[in-house]
Amino acid sequence: MESTMKELGDSASVLDLDPKTAVGGGVEDVYGEDFATEDQLITPWTVSVASGYSLLRDPRHNKGLAFTEKERDAHYLSGLLPPVVLSQQLQEKKLMNSIRQYQLPIQKYMAMMELEERNERLFYKLLIDNVEELLPVVYTPTVGEACQKYGSIFRRPQGLYISLKEKGRVLDVLKNWPERSIQVIVVTDGERILGLGDLGCQGMGIPVGKLSLYTALGGIRPSACLPITIDVGTNNEKLLNDEFYIGLKQRRATGQEYSELLHEFMSAVKQCYGEKVLIQFEDFANHNAFELLAKYRTSHLVFNDDIQGNNAYIFPGFGLGVVMSGAIRVHDDMLLAASEALAEQVTDAEYEKGLIYPPFSKIRKISAEIAAKVAAKAYELGLASRIPRPASLVKYAESCMYSPVYRNYR
Repeated sequence: MESTMKELGDSASVLDLDPKTAVGGGVEDVYGEDFATEDQLITPWTVSVASGYSLLRDPRHNKGLAFTEKERDAHYLSGLLPPVVLSQQLQEKKLMNSIRQYQLPIQKYMAMMELEERNERLFYKLLIDNVEELLPVVYTPTVGEACQKYGSIFRRPQGLYISLKEKGRVLDVLKNWPERSIQVIVVTDGERILGLGDLGCQGMGIPVGKLSLYTALGGIRPSACLPITIDVGTNNEKLLNDEFYIGLKQRRATGQEYSELLHEFMSAVKQCYGEKVLIQFEDFANHNAFELLAKYRTSHLVFNDDIQGNNAYIFPGFGLGVVMSGAIRVHDDMLLAASEALAEQVTDAEYEKGLIYPPFSKIRKISAEIAAKVAAKAYELGLASRIPRPASLVKYAESCMYSPVYRNYR
């Protein structure tokens, strides 16, 4: 059943979300955080109580020193943290000061990745509030260097690795991922990473970084995002001889062997997550990129931003529009609608200054407008499955967006 708007006494509104279909939450949202307003209390458990030291080690729900005294008492955190209680705003200020002390971009990148691994909401709060400063850190150009050094700096897996060793059991590998309500997948085979060429398995930094932008810029909740690397080997001699390389140490598979693994993957994704999961092909070599897009665009919800001309202004809002409308296919007119929506966000004053894009600091608002236009086009083309259509697609897009603000736990 589609989400409906319920008016509150103070004229604010929240979504009455269906946990199985809503953009803002899902059955795997065990704390119910994505359904709550900022002032609501959340009880962080379903089957078993998440508390004590395990709560501090859970990046999705850890708040660090922002846990209140009541929360510390209720969840067995007393003594596990210093006595001071910090606001999220003060935590953000402290971390930005720390990140700015690093001289090298790769150091800043690693600091941000470490933050994401221990406190997911604070990571996205920093990225959203400081997007123009941190975007080059978590994505291009710094992510390119991170991919080149991925084997050396690898600490904790972020996403799924599907290699030739898993051929014949890709569905089982997908089922190992703890989340079930996946809405966006970014997948690469690592053959053409940015302008750096074949980085093989170490190209995982690209899907990870791209999906962090889907969340920060487009509001797709982190638990609904899945980065995947298809490892079919590498032709990069330097990596093949690198003792720290984390992928298959063999030449790239091609032809039938490659096609069979990719086809098994595409079939398994649909079987595991349904036909409304958006699959973005990322940094495939041209000879495979065009073939994969042509082969699967009529049977799966797929697009390739390297071919179809998207950038950080476009793909986050485009993804949100596809997800919130329940689109079953990507049509070229939906991509054109996204571009038109972006152009409409440039004011006359900005044109007079010579700007052809609106300020990137407004990207969340821009993404909501783009999402609305993409969703509208999906409904117009008969490709949207979420019924009834919301009265205001812009307001609905804004209501669907993930918020990194801490929730209050009982």
